[in-house]
Amino acid sequence: MPEGDTIHTLAARLRPALEGATVTRFEAPRLAGPLRPRPGMRIEAVGAHGKHLLICFERDLVLEVHLGMVGTWQLARPGERLRRPAHLLRARVGVEGWEARFFTAPIVRTFVDRGPTPISHLGPDLADPDVDLDAATARLSAVPEPDTSVAEVLLDQRVAAGIGNVFKSEVLWACRVHPFLPIAATDEATRRRLLEVAARQIRANVGPGRRRTVPDGLAVYGRSRRASRRCGTPIRMRRHGVQARSTYWCPTCQPSPGSA
Repeated sequence: MPEGDTIHTLAARLRPALEGATVTRFEAPRLAGPLRPRPGMRIEAVGAHGKHLLICFERDLVLEVHLGMVGTWQLARPGERLRRPAHLLRARVGVEGWEARFFTAPIVRTFVDRGPTPISHLGPDLADPDVDLDAATARLSAVPEPDTSVAEVLLDQRVAAGIGNVFKSEVLWACRVHPFLPIAATDEATRRRLLEVAARQIRANVGPGRRRTVPDGLAVYGRSRRASRRCGTPIRMRRHGVQARSTYWCPTCQPSPGSA
């Protein structure tokens, strides 16, 4: 599923094809936003912030694509067969020799990058090598509902951008933190440590290859009832929070408060 590492990898794949090129074709049947990129416009940059892909055109125009849980993409030559049915195409950006195609993306919109934007609310991007972890930690400590679980807070992109369901579970296991502990029950050192580990794991997975947080794959995510790689206890899974997102954890490595 697309998390911060996936979108930064996508940006890196698209950058050589799109950056500096001139638009020859643009389609977005459900485009939201005030302006539309037009043929003849130059693409100034391709980047990402957390889970948001950003294609930046001249005149400060930005195309934002969020793939959500089901979105996919294709970098293809003009005329090459679509990887998905045409009715699922949400955006097509064509330049000389290449097309970037996005399918079933729930967010495809433009904005002008002058002053506040639709992504200004996002926290620091954990895939950024120069991420401001002090700012992210401050946001983590200022969550308005202190009874919210650590697992839910880590998914809040307003705190820090880039953590999804996989890294949430992996980071909590690495830091030995029980996922359903209220954020108010953690100290500042633990909060900082969670973000440091998340940033390190996300950056380590930017690029090709299978996602890994331990040498042979993932530590807990998707491994329900299999042995913990640290202690051998069977991994548990529970759906939790408003969106009923799945969380994986080891009850021995990450004991609940008062279980000792």
